[in-house]
Amino acid sequence: MWYTLLGLAFLSVVSCHYTFPDLIVNGTTTGDWQYVRMTENHYSNGPVTDVTSSAIRCYELDATSAGLAGIATISAGSTVGFTASPPIFHPGYASAYMSAASPSANSTSAGLGSTWFKVWEWAPEWSASAGFTFPSNGQAQLTFAIPKNVPSGQYLLRVEHIALHAASSFGGAQFYISCAQLNVVNGGGGTPSPTVAFPGAYTGNEPGILINIYSVPAGYTGYTAPGPAVWVG
Repeated sequence: MWYTLLGLAFLSVVSCHYTFPDLIVNGTTTGDWQYVRMTENHYSNGPVTDVTSSAIRCYELDATSAGLAGIATISAGSTVGFTASPPIFHPGYASAYMSAASPSANSTSAGLGSTWFKVWEWAPEWSASAGFTFPSNGQAQLTFAIPKNVPSGQYLLRVEHIALHAASSFGGAQFYISCAQLNVVNGGGGTPSPTVAFPGAYTGNEPGILINIYSVPAGYTGYTAPGPAVWVG
């Protein structure tokens, strides 16, 4: 009996967590880990909680994840995204970053520097009368456009959902992350900025990461997204 209860408890925890295993390109969902680096949580669904860990970058299973995933060719301006498996279960903040990938998107050295720029975000909404609402909660897909002026070349595309249900103490925010490997064609002449590094973009003390969503201070005016501003391109 006890091991049955433990097993049910484990399954309950896993079902509350999620991964982003599939890249979506112009409405077509690709296969599990076909173009997405397999993540360490591909079985457990568990999050990253240490923003200083290298796992905050792409949360890869190991050094083979990059080489095992393919590189998807897309046009700048295309609609892309990720599936959530299972659907997002926690209130939080969603965003996507890109990094030019040198020497290639399937290289383990890609994305190691201050090369990441934010291309999209979906923030919690706040009103004094209704409190917080979390549009990303319950979503089975997160989709957005690749900036049309991003230069052609190979990139990593990083999706991140920061679950905030336990974020009232330091280290309580939960980061669900995946990185897809892209070859962008028909690009423009833009200069993506500002750029940040992972780890390095967050300290864990940002008001959008260390926050009690159930009890905000008097005069609270709304959610402050962590990280850089979105490059609209």
